[in-house]
Amino acid sequence: VQLEESGGGLVQAGGSLRLSCEASGPAFSGSARGWFRQTPGKEGEFVAGLGWSTGYTDYADAVKGRFTVSRDKAENTVYLKMNSLKPVDTALYYCAMQYTVVAATTPEEYDYWGQGTQVTVSS
Repeated sequence: VQLEESGGGLVQAGGSLRLSCEASGPAFSGSARGWFRQTPGKEGEFVAGLGWSTGYTDYADAVKGRFTVSRDKAENTVYLKMNSLKPVDTALYYCAMQYTVVAATTPEEYDYWGQGTQVTVSS
């Protein structure tokens, strides 16, 4: 399985970005995708998760109401729409995949990772 993120960039506070995570490889039914972010010196932080088959979503408290995770099954792609961005959202964002129905919130439980895409929010 290969995961490839895109869509990061530089945006002003209050702005929006949409990240994409395209997967290639074996079938993805019964899998879950997670979005994590990491800043230098800190551990990876769960942002959002989505069950591929169920569509069930979960969000970190810090992003609830601002971020939305969705999927396009035909494109094997998961999206993270980020609205009302804040400087504290600045991080390297990673997409991950695990073969479970419900997305875990801890990075250790994921089997596959993308390379990450940088999101920088200026004040």
